[in-house]
Amino acid sequence: MGAIEVGLLYGIFALGVYLTFRVLNFPDLTVDGSLTTGAATAAALIHAGQNPLLATLAGGVTGMIAGAITGILHTKGKIDGLLAGILTMIALWSINLRIMGKSNLPFLREDTLISPLREAGWMGKTWYVVLIFLAVVLVFKVFVDWFLSTDIGLAIQATGNNEQMIRSFGVNTDGMKILTLSISNGLVGLAGALIAQFNGVADISMGIGVILVGLASVILGQALLGQRWIWLATLAVIVGAVLYRLIIFGALRIGFNQDDMKLMTALLVIAALLLPRWGFLKRIPSLRNRGNRRPEPLTTPAAAAPKEA
Repeated sequence: MGAIEVGLLYGIFALGVYLTFRVLNFPDLTVDGSLTTGAATAAALIHAGQNPLLATLAGGVTGMIAGAITGILHTKGKIDGLLAGILTMIALWSINLRIMGKSNLPFLREDTLISPLREAGWMGKTWYVVLIFLAVVLVFKVFVDWFLSTDIGLAIQATGNNEQMIRSFGVNTDGMKILTLSISNGLVGLAGALIAQFNGVADISMGIGVILVGLASVILGQALLGQRWIWLATLAVIVGAVLYRLIIFGALRIGFNQDDMKLMTALLVIAALLLPRWGFLKRIPSLRNRGNRRPEPLTTPAAAAPKEA
C-alpha cells in the first residue's frame, strides 16, 4: 500500500519528466536538483510556521525558477541542453543547502499536508490515502492534458518534433522551451515538496539520480499502454511510476538492500528500452494497433491481372 502511495506522488514528478523527455525532446537533468529545491523550500517555510499548502506551492514556484534558468542558459546562452541542465543541477546543490541551512530538515512536530492522514492512522494501511493521492495526481494529469491541447501546447509539441519547421511559421521556439522547462520543473518541485512531507524529512541527497526514476516511469508505462493519444501517454507515465515503486518494493522484499536500488533502476530502464525490440514483446505495438488498421482496398480481377509485355 505504501509503495502505491509514494508511486502516485512520483506520478506528478513523472509528468514533469514526460513534458521534457517526450514532448519537448529535451534531456533535462535539472530535475535532480529541482526535486530537492521544492522539498527544501517547503520544509524551510513549514519550519518557519507558514501554511503547508502555501509552502508546497512555493516549492513548485522555486522548481519553475530552476527550470527557467536552464531554459535561458540553453536558448539565450547557446549552451548545450544537457550541459545547461547539469550546470543548474550543480548550482542547486549549494542553493538547497542555503535554503535548509543544513543537510536535512525533518518534520517532527510541524503540521504538514500529510499530518492529518498520518494522525488518522491511514498511511500504508487503507485505500483512503491511495484514493486521495490518486485524485491529486489526476488533477495534474488533466492539467497537462488540457495544456498540451491548447495553441501553446501544440506549438510546444511541434517544437519537440521539428523545431526548424515550426520556427518558419513564426513560433518563438526559445520561449516554448523556457516555458516547458519551467512547467516541467514546477511539477517536479511540487512533487518534491509532497514527497518530503510523505517521508517526514527533506534531505539534500533525495534528488540524486532521480532522473532515472522519471525515465523508468515514462518508459515502463508507455511500453505497456503506448502513447497514441496525449491522455493515454500521461496516464501511462502515472501507471509507470506506480509500477516502478512496486518493482522496487518487490526487490527489497526478496533480499536486495537499499544500496542496490540505483543499480536496479538503471537495469530496469535498460530492460524497458531493449526488451520491446526482442521476442514476443516486439509484437506488442503491432498487436495493440491491429484493431486500428484500415482494411485493404478491394481489387478487381482485371486490376490484379499482370499486364502483357
